[in-house]
Amino acid sequence: MSDIENLHRKWMKDPRYKKAHEELASEFELARAVIQARANAGLTQEELAKRMKTTQSVIARLESGRTKPSTQTLERLAAATGTRVKITFEPIPCSMSCSLVLRLQKTWNTPIYGKHSLFYVFYVFQVYMRT
Repeated sequence: MSDIENLHRKWMKDPRYKKAHEELASEFELARAVIQARANAGLTQEELAKRMKTTQSVIARLESGRTKPSTQTLERLAAATGTRVKITFEPIPCSMSCSLVLRLQKTWNTPIYGKHSLFYVFYVFQVYMRT
């Protein structure tokens, strides 16, 4: 394991670092996808930039994760690399208590949000149990 990986594992124990890492995960994921599309197409940043009618520095920013590209930019990138854009929405992993509430909500066919929802009831229960 590299020094960077060891440092990352150590820092992941710090809740502030872990939270910041999780918040940036989607940006890093997008940057990796951009790099992968370019690499699979066998293009340099300069070649991709020419195909997209932009500059190499724009490609570098896309690959660094420092910028959030528009869907139009992603479509141009896809066309230039012989790929297609696919956007998905995935459920966020939740804790055991969250999973339990979602299971009960599905079973009892009750709303998830609102004053009469299971989340509300579960929250009140948690507050009650702390006192």
